[in-house]
Amino acid sequence: MSARRERVIVRRDVEVVCVPDGTPAELTAGTLVQITQALGASFTLLVEGQLMRLAGADADAIGKPVPTAPVLEQAEGPEGVRAQVWQALKTCYDPEIPVDIVELGLVYACDVLPIDGTGDFRVSIEMTLTAPGCGMGDLLVEEIHEKLLALPRVTQVDLDFVFDPPWDRSRMSEAAMLSLGM
Repeated sequence: MSARRERVIVRRDVEVVCVPDGTPAELTAGTLVQITQALGASFTLLVEGQLMRLAGADADAIGKPVPTAPVLEQAEGPEGVRAQVWQALKTCYDPEIPVDIVELGLVYACDVLPIDGTGDFRVSIEMTLTAPGCGMGDLLVEEIHEKLLALPRVTQVDLDFVFDPPWDRSRMSEAAMLSLGM
C-alpha cells in the first residue's frame, strides 16, 4: 500500500524540523519537496531522502492553506469536555506514521478534572512515544498543549511521558493496523 505523494516547490524560505531527531533546519525557496503527510496541523515533507515537519502556520510556503481547528461549542460537564479532549487528541499525528496518537496507542491515560469553583478543567495526560529517544516529543507536547488549551473551559494541561510499559505494535487499534496495511 503506497500513498500518493504530491511534489511541490517551496515558495519562500521556511523553518522546518528534521524527523525523527527534531533538529531545526531551513528550506530555501525553489527547493523541490514531496508532501508525504498532510494530517492534523502540520505537513511531513520528504526532501532529498530526509523527512521534515512543516508547521501548519507555514503552509503557504508550499502553496497550501493553513489548517484550521474546528470551532467547538462549550461542553457540558466533565464528560463533555473529556469527549472534546479525545477528539482533539485524534488530530495529533506522528510525523512519520499517518495515524493519530490515539489510534497508535500512545495515550495511556487522560483525566479531565474540575478546577475548584471556576467551572474550568485541568487535563492530565500520560503518554509515550514510539521510541524513547524520539526527537519529536517536544513538538508533540507543543501541539497537544496548543490544541487542548484552545478547547472551551480547558485552562490547564499536564502531560507526562512514561516509558513503562514501553510502546509496541500491540497497542495500536485495529483501525490503525488496517490503515498501515498490517
